[in-house]
Amino acid sequence: MKAIVQDRYGSSDALRLADVNQPAPADDEVLVKIEAASVNARDWHLMRGDPYLARLAAPALGRRGPKTKIRGSDIAGRVEAVGRAVTTFGPGDEVYGDLRESDGAFAEYVCVPQSRVERKPKNLSFAQAAAVPLAASTALVGLRDYGRVKPGQRVLINGASGGVGTFAVQLAKSMGATVTAVCSTRNVDLVSKLGADHVVDYTREDFARNGQRYDVVFDLVGNRSLTELRRTLTADGTVVLSGGGVSGNGKVSFLGPMRLTLRGLVLSRRQVRVLTTVPPGRDLAALRDLIESGQLTPVIDRTYPLERAPDAIRYVEVEHARAKVVVTVGE
Repeated sequence: MKAIVQDRYGSSDALRLADVNQPAPADDEVLVKIEAASVNARDWHLMRGDPYLARLAAPALGRRGPKTKIRGSDIAGRVEAVGRAVTTFGPGDEVYGDLRESDGAFAEYVCVPQSRVERKPKNLSFAQAAAVPLAASTALVGLRDYGRVKPGQRVLINGASGGVGTFAVQLAKSMGATVTAVCSTRNVDLVSKLGADHVVDYTREDFARNGQRYDVVFDLVGNRSLTELRRTLTADGTVVLSGGGVSGNGKVSFLGPMRLTLRGLVLSRRQVRVLTTVPPGRDLAALRDLIESGQLTPVIDRTYPLERAPDAIRYVEVEHARAKVVVTVGE
């Protein structure tokens, strides 16, 4: 089968299209013929082995080079075969899934534990479904579990036009919140169409200095100090910090939220919560229900064919992509 293979750490130039052996499912696994996969920031972090300490902890990484040769964690496709212990799926089923414990999405086939896949939302294409797993799960866990958003609350989302942010805007609305979205000028229309009640164009207005207060601030960027973020809270409000982000010079930063994490632990355990873990696969069924009921729709910025997956990763890493970028594998 064809796959995008990585032999060494580095830029997307370290990735190449190659022929590799098609995997066979273990007893509790399903073999999926991949129709589409999506790109996440974690893909280029793993590609670069960045930060270095992650090489000591991440199962897919080694100190000198990646242990798992094929990047990518979000998939959508059709079940081709199942292991002997699989009872939930059968050949031909359309599924979408989260491979974060094994990776391997940028390929024609992959084997996945049955607990990491769910039936694909009926109203989505494979490309749309592939855009959902990690980004939408992060948004859901951040708002539901960490922010504990309730109907009638005021929620601000910093980074509302990104992969997680576009889902967060819609999910906060589905929870009954009044949503303020922070984005650049070119994305104002996008987040408005997704349901944001108010939009702050950060090139024209500073949300941390306009006097507005929020019950939950979901920060997906990592470019503001905790003092600035806490300034926007109500008396019992909560800041939720998540993932990598874009630094003040426009470059994607992984360390920004890590700095905020350390400061948050020192300054305030009550008002600052750091989203560190999103269980892979756990919320796929809940997300499917939200999608099929019309409360959640993935937004795709660009699509690339499998052989151009390195270009897709490069675009996400350096071009400040909005919404999701998808790699199409099937026809």
